[in-house]
Amino acid sequence: MATQVFKNARFDVNGVALACNMSQLALSYEAESLEATPMGLNSRVKRGGLKMQTVDATFFQSYACVDATLFGLVGCQTCIEIRVCNACSGADNPVWEGTFLLQSYPPFTGAVGDILQTAVRFEPAGDLRHCAVVS
Repeated sequence: MATQVFKNARFDVNGVALACNMSQLALSYEAESLEATPMGLNSRVKRGGLKMQTVDATFFQSYACVDATLFGLVGCQTCIEIRVCNACSGADNPVWEGTFLLQSYPPFTGAVGDILQTAVRFEPAGDLRHCAVVS
């Protein structure tokens, strides 16, 4: 079994590469759990419902790059592409892409002596696509 160190991701927002300013990235993909238990059973039955994906990203703030890209996207839908490694896509380096909504954007977070950072969450605005090769 191959293991991988997470150190060189690709993260593009509207075609702008932001990974060089990123300290943390997480993609979550889940389905709603719907109640489907009929009368007469002693155990609950669940069925999968609508799916949802979120992207959580933390950036070292760069007003010329990160802020210039994200500030105008608040309340808008945007295209995102993610790869675990910033290399050609393939079976070992799939691409996740989709349309997301940036609901809020804090231009900075930090305390005295900290490196200036900002953390954002992108919410779903369409289906998440997963493919091994970009066409």
